[in-house]
Amino acid sequence: MSIQKSMKFAKKQGDGNASDQKSFMSLRRVGAFAYDTLAVVVAWGLALLFRFSFEVGPLVPPAALYSLAWLLPLYVGMFVAFGLYRGIWYFASIPDMVRIGKSIFLATVLAIAIAAMFELVGQIPRSVFVLFPIFLLLLTAGARFTYRALKEYWLFELGRPQRLGKPVLVLGAGSSGANLIKELRSSLTWRVVGVLDDHSSKIGNEIFGHRVLGPITALSSWSRALGVRDAIIAIPSAAPARRAEIVQRCVDAGLHVMSMPTMAELLAGSAKVTSLREIGLEDLIGRPPVAIDMAATSAMLKGRTVLVTGAGGSIGSELCRQIAQFEPMRLVLVELSEFALYKIDQSLREQFPKLEVIALAADVKDGKTIRHILHRQTPTIVFHAAAYKHVPLMEEMNCWQAIRNNVYGTHKLAEACIEHGVGEFVLISTDKAVNPTNVMGASKRLAELVCLAAQARGTATRFEVVRFGNVLGSAGSVIPKFQEQIARGGPVTVTHPEITRYFMSIPEASQLVLQAASMGRGGEIFVLDMGEPLKVVDVARNLIRLSGYATDQISIVFTGLRPGEKLYEELLADSETTRETHHPKLRIAKTPPSDHAKVAAILAWLERAEIPSDDQVRADLRRFVPEYRPPQEERLASAQVIELRAG
Repeated sequence: MSIQKSMKFAKKQGDGNASDQKSFMSLRRVGAFAYDTLAVVVAWGLALLFRFSFEVGPLVPPAALYSLAWLLPLYVGMFVAFGLYRGIWYFASIPDMVRIGKSIFLATVLAIAIAAMFELVGQIPRSVFVLFPIFLLLLTAGARFTYRALKEYWLFELGRPQRLGKPVLVLGAGSSGANLIKELRSSLTWRVVGVLDDHSSKIGNEIFGHRVLGPITALSSWSRALGVRDAIIAIPSAAPARRAEIVQRCVDAGLHVMSMPTMAELLAGSAKVTSLREIGLEDLIGRPPVAIDMAATSAMLKGRTVLVTGAGGSIGSELCRQIAQFEPMRLVLVELSEFALYKIDQSLREQFPKLEVIALAADVKDGKTIRHILHRQTPTIVFHAAAYKHVPLMEEMNCWQAIRNNVYGTHKLAEACIEHGVGEFVLISTDKAVNPTNVMGASKRLAELVCLAAQARGTATRFEVVRFGNVLGSAGSVIPKFQEQIARGGPVTVTHPEITRYFMSIPEASQLVLQAASMGRGGEIFVLDMGEPLKVVDVARNLIRLSGYATDQISIVFTGLRPGEKLYEELLADSETTRETHHPKLRIAKTPPSDHAKVAAILAWLERAEIPSDDQVRADLRRFVPEYRPPQEERLASAQVIELRAG
């Protein structure tokens, strides 16, 4: 009983609050209506005073005074018709000005017509009909904008302490920068102390009271002069190379830097002007955005059933998001980790509510389960991203598991795809498969051989391989490790001062995988354009600076090459050459013909009953992957490389 009473009381209170708010809004509209009514009277009186040089009395014709009786309802009625009382004065803007102007103009035209119809033009001077609408526009529109200006001054200048919020420089004095500054005026977190822009015509101007101090090239000196440690890049239309240049200036100046969303994100409505994000390493690299063949990719995916293994991993989950944008009929997620499967399942259902998502916990090595899944779901295309990929972890104590998962799992999945008539099979491979120096890389090379051998059998299923290097922020990769170490205050551990790696963003890699799949005809190894390799120690220094620290605040410690690690990665084996494709970021590697006897021997090796030792696995790998060099040989080769570079 008490609960019901409480609910009734809460409802009554809610209704009361809503009623109070409605009454307040009605009162505000009545006040605005009363003011405009008075403005009509005052404007008409001012027009008469100006026309007759402020001499009242017999000079003013009686018709001019009596005309208020019909002018007043005419103008006020027009204000109501144009919706002047639906707006709030505090938010008065150009559209309100336009509505006021239209209503006054139309009412004036009607007033002149009425005056002419009743022969009042001769009695009321024409100049009054010119002066009156001008005064009325000033009184109605001016009052609204004056109210807004005073309100904003009170809220943003007098209503809060001037030192509230961290001082920040805004980089970019265009329309986006102006909108950002306007929004930040009400922020309790940030306090804009200046604006920088490279356009000389903007320097010296003011944006909402904040001066454009100088060019962005002078960022370092201005940040020191103003004692600023933070900057916001407000140039959403900047090209990646230009953005990278600005980010580098911020990093060199020791600033913590953030950015507005890109123009694409703003136009898509996926972000707001004030949705500031932390600058990442991808902004510093400055790779241009990927342009994929949308029509070909859509034809491959739209209305189809697509299956992704390793769907909860870094690449697998992003692949799922990219695929979902092309409106497949069904997206089947296969993942061994229950938690990873749950995360990607929930993410896709929230982001793509109309998409049918099937989340299945399964191990790709379990042939029976995989065949059952393919029989039930009948996918048209399979993206195989499930793999053990952490090099040092797979190098010691887990060699056989890496081989079983990455090679045997690929074999079982490939056989099941052939058996159930899957149209296309895409293997996600790695640059570590080229001249591998670790078990993980060698296992991925064997997986490539398994796919090429399956293609050579001439089945209905097309097999393609996509090979790329490190992706920024992928689970278990160096970037998240560095970020964790920086968050703890360091030190940041780098294995070797000369070690280099290729890097690309996860979305970029995933989009190029889809592009390669749409281009594949069967049997290709697609190699992605990874750009120029970066020194890992430089990456570490930039991440330290991006986190707002000076390089002397967090130390970098060199720990030595880890088991299976080499100084540099390659995208092509020595025996391979490439040919161009119509996409500038994709090439196709030419490999020797598939050796069926070797693949048969590999599969027989995988079926062995006993688990071999790590040393035995490495020895066997030398037979199947001749270019594989165990860690001892790679350390010797790395030392020779260093000597050559030093010489």
